[in-house]
Amino acid sequence: MKFRPLNDRVVIRRVESEEKTAGGIIIPDTAKEKPSEGEVVAVGVGARNRDGVIVPCDCKEGDRVLFGKWSGTEIKIDGEDVIIMKESDILGILG
Repeated sequence: MKFRPLNDRVVIRRVESEEKTAGGIIIPDTAKEKPSEGEVVAVGVGARNRDGVIVPCDCKEGDRVLFGKWSGTEIKIDGEDVIIMKESDILGILG
């Protein structure tokens, strides 16, 4: 993907959710919720603080992150659905 987000924005690819419950019940596509977990695909250089110094982003490409349900903007880049959001919309990095 040839896309570089600006400032403190990150590009995230959603991680697919499980198709079955723990009891073995298969969940149809229409009943599934979009997962709020994803993989960071691209990261901007960071935000500027009050003094004009760039503060780099805490997350990096390849990190698995959790984000809010209504966070970011969904777009399609090179035929792939991704989400662009500010780093502050990310709730945490999965270890």
